[in-house]
Amino acid sequence: MSFIDQTAADFALPLKAAHCPFPRAEELREQMKWVVTKYYTEVASRKSFEAHGLLVTGLSRLGKTQEIAELITAFNSGNNLMPDGRPARIIRCLLSRKVSWKELGLITADALGYPVDGRRNQNYIWRAVREQARRQGVIGIAYDECQHVFTEEGVATNKIFLDSFKTLQKDLDWPLILILSGVPELEKYILPEEQLRHLLRPVRFDPINLSGDPDDNGLSKDLEQINGVAYFYSDIAGLCFDPLSTIDFFERLSYACAGRWGLVIELIIDALVRCKSAGETDVTIKHFVNAYSEKSGMNPGFSPFTAPDYRECFDPEKLLEILRRSDG
Repeated sequence: MSFIDQTAADFALPLKAAHCPFPRAEELREQMKWVVTKYYTEVASRKSFEAHGLLVTGLSRLGKTQEIAELITAFNSGNNLMPDGRPARIIRCLLSRKVSWKELGLITADALGYPVDGRRNQNYIWRAVREQARRQGVIGIAYDECQHVFTEEGVATNKIFLDSFKTLQKDLDWPLILILSGVPELEKYILPEEQLRHLLRPVRFDPINLSGDPDDNGLSKDLEQINGVAYFYSDIAGLCFDPLSTIDFFERLSYACAGRWGLVIELIIDALVRCKSAGETDVTIKHFVNAYSEKSGMNPGFSPFTAPDYRECFDPEKLLEILRRSDG
């Protein structure tokens, strides 16, 4: 007995593989372009220098991880040649728990494809990291969910990380670009450290705000964006989204997903797959109600998509917690 719904998987694959363009991605790319251009110029000058980097922050499920992954993939495949003629690369590490500086070195070495014996001391491990980065032409490291290395009570440990991050960027032989990303809490550890703050250019990801600054049509920019996202994926699926392209629906969609872009995209894809699997051509509220019910475990008869007074019936933070639990 097969547990794979091949039809649903075939419908979902092109949607999952697609990457919808966002204005925030352009800001991230522009900041990265500045950082890499400065790095190239400094290397070409043949003088010692400090590498700059990025501090990317935003609430969970806003799409930071995806945008950074797309950026690094584009960079690594873009044939960005350094003055020595070698293509530059950036590696990425996802941090899911509290780690020591030594453990972070082991994680980084693994990402470089050069595992180090964990019985070695941290100085040896980090020397190996820097040497392998130099040999491989790796000019940057991205640490995703970087808030995990800091704690409220770990003042001494926090200082070790802050000082060590600065050392990586100031290394005389091979300075490294750092991309530190995480929830807004990360800023309270990084920004008070003046030297590190100077070396990291901030990029902030904001939640959906449907009452924000209007565009030329008098609609909020995020409302236009969420509409564009819906049509982007609907066009890929070959489905008609017109019946749902209303302010009321997008307000409900944003509210149901607690203003998180990542959750909105996931739900849109789930609803489109349901529509496609049913052999239908028009995306309807039913597809979203059922997809949301399956994801959250909530009764489809009582949903943010159908309740007249949904703002009074549902707390967005509680909805977010329910959706988080469904992912775990």
